[in-house]
Amino acid sequence: MVCFCFLVDQTRKVRRSKPAAGICSRCGGGASVADMKTATRFCCVPFYCKSWRAIICTFCGAVLRSYH
Repeated sequence: MVCFCFLVDQTRKVRRSKPAAGICSRCGGGASVADMKTATRFCCVPFYCKSWRAIICTFCGAVLRSYH
């Protein structure tokens, strides 16, 4: 009998941000431009990292626009 178990975790961190013009379409909060870093781990060992820029809401944290 073969059993496959995948333990995959993905974390998203904001490295730095600055205020931007505009409001969130979901909650009405302010927007900011942020440099993001996404790290994907398999069994607590990181195997993929990606840096990108996005416009995020400062209140609810929703990604309004991403620039990969």
